Amino acid sequence: MAKSSRYRVQLRRRRERKTDYQARKAFVLSGKPRLVSRSSLKNTTVQIIIAKPHGDEVLASAHTHELAKYGWKAATGNLPAAYLTGLLCGLKAKAKGVTEAILDIGLVSPTKGSKVFTVLSGVLDAGISVPHDDEKILKGRVEGEHIVAYAESLGAPEGYTPTFSTYIAKGLSPLTLTEHLAEVKTAILAAFGITSKVESKAKAKPKIAANPESKAKPEAKNEAKPSPKSEIKAEAKVTSLSEMKVASESDVTAQPKKAKTTAKPKKASAKDVKPADGETKSSQKNGVKKTAKTGGKKE
Repeated sequence: MAKSSRYRVQLRRRRERKTDYQARKAFVLSGKPRLVSRSSLKNTTVQIIIAKPHGDEVLASAHTHELAKYGWKAATGNLPAAYLTGLLCGLKAKAKGVTEAILDIGLVSPTKGSKVFTVLSGVLDAGISVPHDDEKILKGRVEGEHIVAYAESLGAPEGYTPTFSTYIAKGLSPLTLTEHLAEVKTAILAAFGITSKVESKAKAKPKIAANPESKAKPEAKNEAKPSPKSEIKAEAKVTSLSEMKVASESDVTAQPKKAKTTAKPKKASAKDVKPADGETKSSQKNGVKKTAKTGGKKE
């Protein structure tokens, strides 16, 4: 009801909680595609829309009903279904050349771990760049771990059969929901030709594990190779040191021999020369004296 004469009725889409016109104006001015996610109790719709002067154009869209084509047997209103729907929409948009987008949550409260951010995680896994905060995405709930934990809390199959009757009617046990999610995800990726990349990554893992062993072998070889080199170098050093020792010993032994040989003749010459001269002189003197004495006596 009008409360005053200045009261203005809000626009119809604002009253229906479908459009936030202030945010919409900012999206249009940015010029980037919008990632629009709208959810109900049983379904989720994901679209990537770009604004044009004549109106909005839908570049790619996906609905939870499309998951049945890829073998989805679980409910379509839970978080794993929202994740797969976002993945499918992101792959469709990427096939048309879309590389980035902006999340448009409308008038939904940005609750941590909600369907809006679960859809966002699927679009991100498809390779679309979207500004976001990682704290808003809960990987455990995206994979359906909370559903498996709830089914386990109910006890035996008789306990969770009434609650998960739709699962069991389609031949799916709620305890294997995470594995079923992985199978459907691979089927969706295979539909867009990404199976080869997945297989190459799976094959690359054992190669990476084997590479360290192959690297370790040449390292062992390299470690074995330097050992003979080091031994050769050590032997060369030992031989050089032994040669140096032998040369030094030969020099040491040669020097005293030369000193002795040179010292002996010097000493001998010095002794021989001096006493020789003395002896000759003394002998001459003594000879003269002796000759004189003896000559006198003998005569």
